[in-house]
Amino acid sequence: MRFILFSVLVIFSVGVAAQKEMPPFWEDIQVFKKQDSISFPGTGKILFVGSSSFTNWKDVQSYFPGYPIINRGFGGSSLPDVIRYREDVIFKYKPKQIIIYCGENDLAASDTVSAETVIARFKELFHLIRGRFKKIPVVFISLKPSPSRQHLMPKMLIANLAIKNYLKKKKKTVFIDVYQNMLNPDGSPLKDIFIEDSLHMNAEGYAIWQKLIGPHLLK
Repeated sequence: MRFILFSVLVIFSVGVAAQKEMPPFWEDIQVFKKQDSISFPGTGKILFVGSSSFTNWKDVQSYFPGYPIINRGFGGSSLPDVIRYREDVIFKYKPKQIIIYCGENDLAASDTVSAETVIARFKELFHLIRGRFKKIPVVFISLKPSPSRQHLMPKMLIANLAIKNYLKKKKKTVFIDVYQNMLNPDGSPLKDIFIEDSLHMNAEGYAIWQKLIGPHLLK
């Protein structure tokens, strides 16, 4: 009896330890996997991937009727997270176009994360995508200014400009600057396009993105 109880405790402890060792956003990825197992969205579509600005854009398909979209944004993620789960959130869908919004949370995570860190991380992600898909168009949406992260705007400007210049030298890429379109005349972030947390956008904010992204989507 003692042996049985001991075995049960060992198995339970191993299970708890295994759960603790799961990387960040592991559960979010399992949700995607379950959705795919029930109804796989298919390949050859436009893939939106990145952080919560995409996660919260739950009705993104209605903004772009006629364009088949897969949304694989997972809230709170940074570029290393997208890199870690690239097989599950990018590669498996064999998209015809990849739209990326990520890097903002990298800067918000720690004061030690510089614009140069974000730039290097994006370049790594882009290199990995190009290593798998040589000709698939890649679109990067600039880091957005928000009232709650106004202190990060100088770093965002540096990162945005560097990524823009980097993509200029790459084939089949687009840099979409949403940053300038989300500012007041005095250079401060618009407030009425965000929800109460002053970080995530409301429908007015997404309407701005719609106008800027739409012309670059592939039919």
